[in-house]
Amino acid sequence: MSATDDIDDSTAPLIEHLAELRTRLIRSVLAFIVGMIICFSFGSAILDFLLVPIENTMRNLGNPNPVMQYTAPQEYFFTLIRISMVGGLAISFPVIANQLWRFVAPGLYKNEKSAFLPFLIASPVLFLMGAAFAHYVVVPLAMQFFLGFSDAASYLAALLTEGAEATSGIDIVFNGKVNESLDITLKMIVAFGLCFQLPVLLTLMGKAGLVSAEGLRNVRKYALVGILLLAALVTPPDVVTQLILFVVVYGLYEVSIWLVARVDARREAQLRADGYYDDEDLDDEALDDLAEFEAEDPIVEDRKE
Repeated sequence: MSATDDIDDSTAPLIEHLAELRTRLIRSVLAFIVGMIICFSFGSAILDFLLVPIENTMRNLGNPNPVMQYTAPQEYFFTLIRISMVGGLAISFPVIANQLWRFVAPGLYKNEKSAFLPFLIASPVLFLMGAAFAHYVVVPLAMQFFLGFSDAASYLAALLTEGAEATSGIDIVFNGKVNESLDITLKMIVAFGLCFQLPVLLTLMGKAGLVSAEGLRNVRKYALVGILLLAALVTPPDVVTQLILFVVVYGLYEVSIWLVARVDARREAQLRADGYYDDEDLDDEALDDLAEFEAEDPIVEDRKE
């Protein structure tokens, strides 16, 4: 066999993988386009749903007929396009995830498949939980803060000038723009959806051996500072919203430590069973995690018997 034949044989699998990748990408893009068209068809209803928090806030502040406006001819159209892109990605994610799985699964061992698949399912579930939390809890609080602040200022000014005829000044009223109000809602939904991915990310890194529960515990104080900075950057400048994001993300960080500890304990139990691990190398906290895991895992118990 010539050197040319060796090169041709070595490049053939690569070409096949590239062809399969192209097929998976085309199917994913088509699924995204279909989802985007579906969302655009119901764009007005989706927009009304996303603007419910600001509508309720305006009604609670005494506006019986909340009105939003757009000031450019193309503004409403591109607002629906933005909604369609986000919604289309959400609708098409199962198809995209399936295509990703079908592409990488043939190259994984059986234990790797069983480890990766649950995270592929948990990721969209956690994102939806974060998005729902943002829409039903965080966004209403943010709207209440901003609109309530201006309403309180107007009420205070009215009290100070009560009984006196206004000879100067101008009334300031809220005329909300659709795209700007929607921008706050979408940013909150995406930010909280991504923050809820923290357990998935850290647990995957733990399975890959990139992080450990002990390491996460040791950097807890730095994580606190990082989460505070994150809360200040991705949320509106009101303390309540920032505090909510901080509490939620820090709680997810602690959950991630527990999940990574389970991963570490499972790995250490396997190494001990194979005779490659010494209990003297473990600290007290790691030994506690390992003992808890062994007590709960029936496979380990059967192996010990």
